[in-house]
Amino acid sequence: MTDWPALTATEISAALARRETTAVAVAEAFLARIAAEDGAIRSFITVSADQALAAARASDLRRAGGHTLHPLDGVPMAVKDNIDAAGLPCTGGMELYRQRVPTADAACVSRLKHAGAVLLGKLNLHEGALGATNDNVAYGRCENPVKPGYTPGGSSGGSGAAVAARFCPVALGTDTMGSVRIPAAYCGVMGLKPTYGLVSTRGVIPLAWTLDHVGPLARSVADLALFTDTMAGWDADCMESRAAQDGWTARYEPAKGAAPLAGVMLGRPAQVDAVGCQPAVLAAFDAALERLAALGATVRRIEVPGWDPGKARRGGLLISEAEGAFAHAAEMDTRPEGFTEGFLMMLHYGRDAGSLRIVDAQRRIREAGHACDAAFRAHALDALVMPTAPQAAFPHGAPVPANQADLTALANFTGRPAVSVPMGTDGDGLPLGIQFVGRHWGEAAILRMADAFTAQH
Repeated sequence: MTDWPALTATEISAALARRETTAVAVAEAFLARIAAEDGAIRSFITVSADQALAAARASDLRRAGGHTLHPLDGVPMAVKDNIDAAGLPCTGGMELYRQRVPTADAACVSRLKHAGAVLLGKLNLHEGALGATNDNVAYGRCENPVKPGYTPGGSSGGSGAAVAARFCPVALGTDTMGSVRIPAAYCGVMGLKPTYGLVSTRGVIPLAWTLDHVGPLARSVADLALFTDTMAGWDADCMESRAAQDGWTARYEPAKGAAPLAGVMLGRPAQVDAVGCQPAVLAAFDAALERLAALGATVRRIEVPGWDPGKARRGGLLISEAEGAFAHAAEMDTRPEGFTEGFLMMLHYGRDAGSLRIVDAQRRIREAGHACDAAFRAHALDALVMPTAPQAAFPHGAPVPANQADLTALANFTGRPAVSVPMGTDGDGLPLGIQFVGRHWGEAAILRMADAFTAQH
């Protein structure tokens, strides 16, 4: 009997197309795994078994009648619990919103449902999507499936954990300064932050409108491409939505041959050496660069003048706190008990920051984005390549490294797409990630690089 949770979304789609199984059988297999094992991991806040099985039955009926909607028809997924799904609670990881039940789907969920994807439930996250441990007071501490007692990262920790534990083949997360890619790295899976505005954020509980992105986490690069391609598209009702270039697609032609990345120019920023990466991260990264060179890529050590990772990340944090305070302003005054003390303190810090500090923070992130753009032009780069996080996952309760998002935040500041994939493990067997930051609208190009890298890994 096939172990459906062991397969990727692309593999499940192919099996459904060949009539080797049914959407109901696949959904039941994932739901059974969640029921048996998620009690110890707490990646889900809400499991929507009835809704999922109803959607799976509808998919099977369509297929039987010859009216399959899309390659995702009947394929399971789960979404971070700050992304609306009609009829299911959407908490944002906050006690404040425990009873909040939206009546409409977020735009990205709507696109996936219209393709026939089957929603298994809503996933745990760091409170308010502002933090990177997913130690959630209201909905439970989410554990890293690779090593219990360790953080899965955040804020999309439940998404990373659910994919790693094979509770769903693909999960949606949100990424403000690395919140898709850091959990992907810590949990040993893959995560894509698309170009800013490519995937609508309408129906997502906001943290920072200027930096928020929706992106998928999965165990295959092909799955990232399939889900991103399905979610992407102009949304006239979303102020942050951007129209992609004509002919845009996330689909890529897999690189082949002895040197599949021949002609690809990669920049390795000198700033990587200044952010305090763990020795195991640097060793794995050096080995990854050697592998990329063996695949035919040109890897050039470069300076990115004007980018101070720590300074820029601190600016992004202040903007997130200030925009988050604006988003939750009414509740901060009328229902402060709905926030933890730590989260409320961060929101107050952003609300009370003076205008000069806010302008300074905005300037810092603009400078970082400008520096990145200048480096791409100066070196004719196809992508920057960096470790995803300067460290592996760490124990819950341990001090949180201040530099966690130093290397991921740059892609948010410039709006460029970035994908994280595994690059090995540290001495304790904890996963490490490498990220490719590409050109605007260059999802297919960086996914092709990631595919070539992981195929040889």
